[in-house]
Amino acid sequence: MVYNRDSARKIADFLLQIKAIKLQPENPFTWASGIKSPIYCDNRLTLSYPKIRTYLRQQFVSVIFDLYGKPDIIAGIATGGIAQGALVAQDLGLPFIYVRGEAKNHGTGKLIEGEVQSGQSAVLIEDLISTGGSSLRAAEAVIRERCTVKGIISIFSYNLPVAEEAFKKAKINYTALCDFGVLIDRAVETNFINEQEADSLKEWMKNPEKWGVK
Repeated sequence: MVYNRDSARKIADFLLQIKAIKLQPENPFTWASGIKSPIYCDNRLTLSYPKIRTYLRQQFVSVIFDLYGKPDIIAGIATGGIAQGALVAQDLGLPFIYVRGEAKNHGTGKLIEGEVQSGQSAVLIEDLISTGGSSLRAAEAVIRERCTVKGIISIFSYNLPVAEEAFKKAKINYTALCDFGVLIDRAVETNFINEQEADSLKEWMKNPEKWGVK
């Protein structure tokens, strides 16, 4: 899942240190879907730390060049991928667009904000991939504009099996700068959690819907 494991380890440390990711297997969070989760992720916090947001931008750019070459446009996925995507586009000197979570219910009813042209190639920037649903809907919106989606890159991925299957079915490439496996390993190594808590987190990843159900 991650492209560069050394970089992923450094990003894991950043996310844990600023509490962009919280691990609470003994006191789980509840998702909007009702799923109990021992992990909470808010990568928007990285924008408040210049050193971290700069490092993330640099890693996004490096992965883009290594995997896809220079695309025609960068697309941010609402809402967490918008600021990150704009930073990447600025670094690359490329046009930037962003894909809304849903179309406007007024005016032109736009789903994509910014200028996009048929035949362009795009790399999509996301802050977090869980089930993959919102990321793939954004990719579909760009494809409907007769553009080629080279791939999706996120700061973090939960590595849920449902997401892997969804991306495979859609034939969309995706990668993450950091993922669940690397994060849990670093959390143990740096004493954020113990081995027992790590085992509980790994069990959640295998089957989130049934984890914690008694």
